Amino acid sequence: MTTETTNVRKYYRFPVPYRIEHWLTAGSFIILAITGLIQSGSGAAETTSGGRLWHTILVGLEIVSKSIIGFLGGIEVVRFIHRTAAIVLMLLVVYHFGVVLYRLYVKRYQPTMLPTTKDAKSAWQTLLYNLGFSKKRPQQGRYTFEEKAEYWALVWGMVIMIITGFMLWNPVATTSILPGEAIPAAKAAHGNEALLAVLAIILWHLYHVLVKTFNRSMFTGYLSEEQMIHDHPLELADIKAGVTARPLNPRAESQRKKVFWPFYGIIGAVLLAGIFAFVTFEQTAVAVPPAPEDVTVFVPLTPTPFPTAPPTLTPVPVSEGENVILTWEGGMKELFSSCTACHGTMGGLNVSSYSSTLAGGASGPGIVPGIPDDSVILQVQEAGHPTGQLSPEQIDTLRQWIAAGAPEN
Repeated sequence: MTTETTNVRKYYRFPVPYRIEHWLTAGSFIILAITGLIQSGSGAAETTSGGRLWHTILVGLEIVSKSIIGFLGGIEVVRFIHRTAAIVLMLLVVYHFGVVLYRLYVKRYQPTMLPTTKDAKSAWQTLLYNLGFSKKRPQQGRYTFEEKAEYWALVWGMVIMIITGFMLWNPVATTSILPGEAIPAAKAAHGNEALLAVLAIILWHLYHVLVKTFNRSMFTGYLSEEQMIHDHPLELADIKAGVTARPLNPRAESQRKKVFWPFYGIIGAVLLAGIFAFVTFEQTAVAVPPAPEDVTVFVPLTPTPFPTAPPTLTPVPVSEGENVILTWEGGMKELFSSCTACHGTMGGLNVSSYSSTLAGGASGPGIVPGIPDDSVILQVQEAGHPTGQLSPEQIDTLRQWIAAGAPEN
């Protein structure tokens, strides 16, 4: 579709539903980026790698991150906003999947976003042109190779973020299948992919749509003829030749709709059920343990002696070459052995087995593999447990084991 003004001829490129989907995606991405990066940056200064300059940068990043978290209302609010934006983005994925199927199957649109060998040639020719070795720009169609690369990078990044996000959202379920080291690995992959996506948007997307040329198509839906000649000359040639708008058989299109809607209804319901399971699978990563409270303990006039607790054993680390790996079976089980006299029922906490220790009790998850500060048992011990207090060395060993992913064997 084209429209003409006094001097400028424009071509209709993106209808309103396309633009709404784009801005909802952009909004959820921006919220995810901000709330995710400040959570990562709030502990940036704890790293020991790098020199003084790098440490100073990390300290500054931590100060800024904690300031933003405080401005937004605290870490619980930030986590809620982050997860809400993640749910919105996943719902947009389900919608986009249906839209793509509808365009391809019902409307019989060409799959113009699929990469082809011509895109590789266009990328090479663009490189030669930018370096001055060629005087001819590549002729590209509906979508340029730059736009295709960005789209499929978004798809691939979304897959990584959803998988690692599920692992971080459901750490106990994850470690019941995978080793505990999977949690810190997922955290690293999630954070690094987020950083890569933010840099790609700033350095790649914003350059092409704001700096290289100011592309107004996602605001107005139209591109000028000059921009079409510059970026999409092959599509412009097809428009002028009248070969882009192919009439469809209304009867055949109606028949395809009758097939599409039941099919997508089933697929969409399955995907929505998957999102619901994603969100409600477990609550350990969502609930923030309450702050410890000082309470007055009743002490009878004639104290009744407690049973003598078994001696506390020193965890026996498992050696792997020159590295020392703490495991549940290799020493941590014995560390908790003195706690089982009380913690079979108290607060619902049971530390007699690996799985029950991770699950925790009424106050939240006992151990969150890879995240010591979210582990209730460590929080209570570091705050000073009234009975059964571990020694500073044992608490340090406990923190090292959790940070390593709390491996079982």
